[in-house]
Amino acid sequence: MSDVAFFLAATFAAGLLMSVLRLPALLGFLCAGFVLDALGVTELPYLDFLAHLGVALLLFGIGLKLDVRSLLSREVWVTTGAHLALSVAAGTGFLWVLALAGYPLLAGVGVDTLMLIAFALAFSSTVFVVKVLEDKAELQSFYGRVAIGILVMQDLAAVVFMTTTQGELPSIWAVPLVLGLVPFGWVARRVWDHIPPGELQALFGLAVALGPGYAAFDAVGLQGDLGALVAGMLLAGDRAASELSHSLFMLKDLLLVGFFISIGFGGPATTQTVGLGLTLLLLLPVQILLYVWLLDRHRLRRRTSVKASLLLGNYSEFGLIVVAVAVSAGMLEEPWLVVMSVAVAGSFVLAALLNARSDSVLRLARGVMRGHPPTQVHPHERPISFGSARAVVMGMGRVGRSAYRELSGAYGLEVLGVENDSHRVHDLRAEGFTIVEADAADRDFWSRLESTRQVDVVVLAMPFHGASRLALEQLAAGSFSGVVAVVARYDTEVRDYEELGADVVVHIFEGAGATLAERAAEALADRE
Repeated sequence: MSDVAFFLAATFAAGLLMSVLRLPALLGFLCAGFVLDALGVTELPYLDFLAHLGVALLLFGIGLKLDVRSLLSREVWVTTGAHLALSVAAGTGFLWVLALAGYPLLAGVGVDTLMLIAFALAFSSTVFVVKVLEDKAELQSFYGRVAIGILVMQDLAAVVFMTTTQGELPSIWAVPLVLGLVPFGWVARRVWDHIPPGELQALFGLAVALGPGYAAFDAVGLQGDLGALVAGMLLAGDRAASELSHSLFMLKDLLLVGFFISIGFGGPATTQTVGLGLTLLLLLPVQILLYVWLLDRHRLRRRTSVKASLLLGNYSEFGLIVVAVAVSAGMLEEPWLVVMSVAVAGSFVLAALLNARSDSVLRLARGVMRGHPPTQVHPHERPISFGSARAVVMGMGRVGRSAYRELSGAYGLEVLGVENDSHRVHDLRAEGFTIVEADAADRDFWSRLESTRQVDVVVLAMPFHGASRLALEQLAAGSFSGVVAVVARYDTEVRDYEELGADVVVHIFEGAGATLAERAAEALADRE
């Protein structure tokens, strides 16, 4: 127990230090792993298990929110294939130059081995990307969905490689397992409909992710993490999917701390392995530029191309797995595991710093890149019009829908809803709501607006403080003269919104209390 307490204390202290320095806490978790390993602290025997469990829940959560159609879009599958090919070519050339310079571990290595290492370096980290998007509340943004689609395609490529390299084909039972996914999904949804919210729903999610998902795929020779992703995809689109994802959110985040710590325990480091791992970071700018170029070729806006590329500009835990498989197959020497661990950890540090300053990088990119004409950009990126709406509700969850109905029904205003969840947009349109699919937390959303002069009321009903704060800042910058109302969860948010110029700030619990009292009074009047 004392070992666990020491691990927790060291990890918490490192994460807290990074937070004080206004850096992502995951950098602290990474540093904690390397420091503990350097101090000779023995790795907890179940740390790898917790790390694998966290990654499985992460992929299950991605599956719950994943629209399969997004994987079929050209900007996803073409970019994935082209980037893998170009990245392997660039990486092979870079490693060949290092080999010619007589760099240790690369001297006398054949071209096929160099290509294998470059292939491992071509993947981006699903764990890192999703963590950054969640921290920014941009998991459902268009650039976030594009990045996640590319990651899923990369993961599939890694699974194919590992299956063929290990020399063992999946079990014959893999075929009936895949064929049985659709009926299983139907049964799971029917069972899900009868599970009440709370701990039972969270337990249901764990059971599906680790049972029919991870364990079943692993038993038939397929990658268990892929099974967790597929299990989530089978349940995606259900009305309770976001609620289930939220139920598992904190557990998944805690388990992923184990993943970041475990990277530091990659093995005994030497000057040669650490030096080569850090040298491999010089490839990251090339990979980022390749992403920018490929995404820009699909007529995506500069913001989408640059932000998605910065997200993907890192090395992956799947790269570690590819190297581990190659070492076990005798294709690489064991020190390459340490080299790859250093490269992955170093890429997380650089990527975290870059993504924290992504807006500054974007401003520099706009001075170099040419924008696409508004009529020729990707359909998801075209200008947005509020039409003749006099009231706009941003965020169409429960609070937003209630505000929409009140403004429309009680006050007779023409109302427009703004929502970034494509499934919710589809459902609300079917119910008769006037909705535009867009992300109000996207800074370029405001520059895409044709006009807001006819709008009298803007209601900010988004669930995250950062998104509402950004919207308030953009409305003030655009000299919006109408009424701005915003919902807050905490007292500190109330003060923040008032300082930013919000006309009406309603604490969510105060609003619920007022509504409850109003409806109780109405019910009493009806009885009398």
